[in-house]
Amino acid sequence: MKSRRDVFQAISDPTRRAILILLATQSLTAGSIASNFDTARPTVSKHLQILTECRLVNQEQQGREILYHLNADKIKEIEDFIEPFRRLWDERFNKLEQVMKSYPSKK
Repeated sequence: MKSRRDVFQAISDPTRRAILILLATQSLTAGSIASNFDTARPTVSKHLQILTECRLVNQEQQGREILYHLNADKIKEIEDFIEPFRRLWDERFNKLEQVMKSYPSKK
């Protein structure tokens, strides 16, 4: 039985996050992506496989090469999930800031 990859597991790895950042501005081949890292190309290929399985990255065949593209729709789904938590923490930090401003400063 094949286990499904979780999108949050996929983005928990710093190398995979770096790959997503690279692909945010342009489509790249696996070789071009690998040239940005000090790891073996098969390691980068495994990261690309995981990102593709999670649909964070799409592949497009162009001649003999495969280009990898960021899947903006999937990234938007992640953002939509995280947004309520970001707002919650913004509100909490704003309240904390107001409380801290009410205390006299020590000089």
